[in-house]
Amino acid sequence: MQNISNILSKKHPRRLVWLRYLIAIALVLGLFFRFYNLGLKNYWNDEVYTSLRISGYTKKELIQDVTNRVTSSPDWQKYQRINPEKSWGNMMASIIEDVHPPLHMLLARLWAQMFGSSVAVIRSLSAVISLLVFPSLYWLCLELFESSTVGWVALGSMAVSPFHVLYAQEGRQYSLWTVAILLSSASLLRAIRQQRRLCWVTYGVTVALGLYTHYFTVFVQITHGLYILTTEGIRWSKTLKAFLLANLRAILVYIPWLLVAKNFGGGGYTARKLPLFTIPQRWALNISSLFFDAQIDYQEQLFDVAVGNDVNLRLNHLSLYVVLLILALVGYSIYYLYRKTPKRVWIFVLSLIGVELVFLLLPDLLWRGQRSTIGRYLIPCYIGIQLAVAYFLTLQMTDKSVKKWQRNVWKSVMVVLLSLGIVSCVISSQASTWWNKYSSYYEPQIASFINQCTAPIVIVEDPIRVMSLNYLVTSQVKWQRIETDSPQIPGGFSDTFLFRPSEQLRRQLEQQNYKIKPIYQLGYLWRLEK
Repeated sequence: MQNISNILSKKHPRRLVWLRYLIAIALVLGLFFRFYNLGLKNYWNDEVYTSLRISGYTKKELIQDVTNRVTSSPDWQKYQRINPEKSWGNMMASIIEDVHPPLHMLLARLWAQMFGSSVAVIRSLSAVISLLVFPSLYWLCLELFESSTVGWVALGSMAVSPFHVLYAQEGRQYSLWTVAILLSSASLLRAIRQQRRLCWVTYGVTVALGLYTHYFTVFVQITHGLYILTTEGIRWSKTLKAFLLANLRAILVYIPWLLVAKNFGGGGYTARKLPLFTIPQRWALNISSLFFDAQIDYQEQLFDVAVGNDVNLRLNHLSLYVVLLILALVGYSIYYLYRKTPKRVWIFVLSLIGVELVFLLLPDLLWRGQRSTIGRYLIPCYIGIQLAVAYFLTLQMTDKSVKKWQRNVWKSVMVVLLSLGIVSCVISSQASTWWNKYSSYYEPQIASFINQCTAPIVIVEDPIRVMSLNYLVTSQVKWQRIETDSPQIPGGFSDTFLFRPSEQLRRQLEQQNYKIKPIYQLGYLWRLEK
């Protein structure tokens, strides 16, 4: 590998002044975007689960309390707030039935006890944790590329990345998971380089941190194991032994959770069958969102993993061509990394990109699922992509062996790439909903429609589904959860609505001589009349 530290030697400090200012601006804006308008976007279905768990209520308790009982919006909010009557033991009973490991929700409970349970407060925990991404990413670049300049370019890209800003503002564990991936990867490279016991202990701690944050951390550990076997050969080496012992200790720490956890599934929606062409289209949108968010060019939601609806990228939209150019840049950056760096570098980055992709994409191709199209599941892969792009752009902008006019072209590309991210973040920060809200994308519009009614009631089957809508309506809106098999509809309201009713419920109501009329797209909201 060309030593980038030599390429960026102190003999040419002026060549880097503009880059330092550019990265500084990107970092300041990135910090701003992570905390700006934290409570503006709708609190969607997954975030509702976070608040339910930390409140200490189980889903079973919620269903029992609200079934066949007319309630107001404030009544439902108690299931989203810290309750003195609900202890940490109650909270653990709720967390155990969740589909995710507990670390983020434990931190969120502490955070809520200190600062409150509002939407902005719950999301602010993720925003604060996301700040740790910057030193972690910089450390990884130092260990991998031995270059601070690549680290700074990567930081600038990550700071205004629309994808990472969105998930830094979400009340879930994804910013914490990003930090865990970066720390475990950097600490592994340091442990391999120094071969000290303390380094391997540190690595084991970061592995345990990742496992307690997201189940897909196992793909990162497979990546690390593959990296060691590929770079050192399939033999019982000192490094392999230390790696296995560190992972064994982490698994031992993780076993208590495995013994009590009740739900390891990701939901039936991940196996939902998609048209084959939909998979690469979603992949294009997800990858491009690392640098540019195509949602800014569309009024409709780009796609919804819950119901499988997609908006096709259109030839008359400028965003299509921007997405294609970004994909070309990503593809060539990966190729350049493979050609120009030694084995220990490109194997690490390509393994980070490829291992999880193989495990999630192959089932999708075989059974037409959508596991690999859900962007938040693929953060390890996206980190690898950003490392490759940062390395490529750094070399093209600063290497004296590259012609001056070419360096200027790539400097312009860097400026454009950061500008695309900034524009995406500016527009997204003003929106009440965005593509990453998936099944809750249209709820601000639905709530606005319901709020125009005088004395409406909303009938639901799944109370969790309606919790996010509950944040958006006025206090005069009433709610009732009914049994699908024996629905009982209350009277005395100006308007009666069904929210996301199942086909079975619609049939039951039609048998009771109710007229059911869909009044909102995708079958989200229906009007019920006798």
